[in-house]
Amino acid sequence: MPGVLWPMMFGNVVIGMGIMMLSGLLNDIHTALQVSVTTAGQLITASALVVCLGAPLIAASVGGWDRRRLLVGSLFWYAGFHALAALAPDFAPLLGLRMLAVLAAAVYTPQAAACIGLLVPQAQRGRAITFVFLGWSVASVLGTPLGAWIGGTFGWRWTFGLMAALSMVSALWLAARMPRGIAPPTLSASAWRQTLGSLTLMMTLSITVVSAAGQFVLFSYLAPYVVERYQASPAQLSLLLAAYGFCGFVGNAWVSRHIDRLGAARAMTLALSTIAIGMALTSLTHTFTALLFTILPWGLGVFASNSAQQARLVGLAPQLAPASIALNTSAMYLGQAIGATLGGWLILHQGLAALPGVGSLGLVAALLLSGWAARLAKRQADSGAA
Repeated sequence: MPGVLWPMMFGNVVIGMGIMMLSGLLNDIHTALQVSVTTAGQLITASALVVCLGAPLIAASVGGWDRRRLLVGSLFWYAGFHALAALAPDFAPLLGLRMLAVLAAAVYTPQAAACIGLLVPQAQRGRAITFVFLGWSVASVLGTPLGAWIGGTFGWRWTFGLMAALSMVSALWLAARMPRGIAPPTLSASAWRQTLGSLTLMMTLSITVVSAAGQFVLFSYLAPYVVERYQASPAQLSLLLAAYGFCGFVGNAWVSRHIDRLGAARAMTLALSTIAIGMALTSLTHTFTALLFTILPWGLGVFASNSAQQARLVGLAPQLAPASIALNTSAMYLGQAIGATLGGWLILHQGLAALPGVGSLGLVAALLLSGWAARLAKRQADSGAA
């Protein structure tokens, strides 16, 4: 792998940790700032909507920009606003600062993925994309449990401070290794119309929305779910997140190694299947030990599905990758917002116990959409060949 991919991957570690850490901090934030769990959950919903709307708008605005300056600048932005958020006196300013901070996520992940084609040969593109996205798995296996433990032990502000420090390190490392002059061509209005008008691409993007929504019905409220149902301690919550993240790392690493042989669509089917099985089994558990085992298949698929999806979009229309990858980021965060909102509604009306069963139904729907999208893509390829 070219040396620049390592700091690019670490950038995703930092971005991923900053996004996912809130699920492990909701208990601490709602206690320290004296707000309800569902109010604290607005940090997830509002942030997801910012990234959802911001990713395509930013992608349309930064075509032709030097990607070194853009990616490094986004990490410095992430550092600054997490530092300010750590000092927020109450919930309202914390929410505003968090929404500003995650604009960096709307820039970094999609733009890093979209410029990989300019850094590696075409034959290595699928593996390079999944390698860079491996950072989200590392964030889950190391960063999210660490953030939850720090928040539960010392307070949520220390976790935000850690995010600011790691973002600075990531920005400096990428600045030292990223070559200057990497600037994908500006996408024309015609290219955006092609992307938005492609039934195959839109169907493929719908998989991201539905699968993310299904997962975030539960994942958004995982900390209160585990504490209420299993009386878990902060250390047990960190252990659960670490096990989930370790499986995410293993699953993503396996997909990264085999995706060029399997094909992105088949890899996606495998990943979504394991998530659906894990979430369905989670609804049946009654002890924390059983939960540790049932969450493992969910972890195996979570980041593998995201990596496979990005490779799938690039393979369907390489020339439209900057647009489709940005829209995939939007789709992922739109799904998170939908899932967090639905999860909050379920908590108010049916209780925390309803979350995993409803979430698993979303994954079944995503599997059906994935099969439909694969058939559309095959028809499109056949007609092109003809």
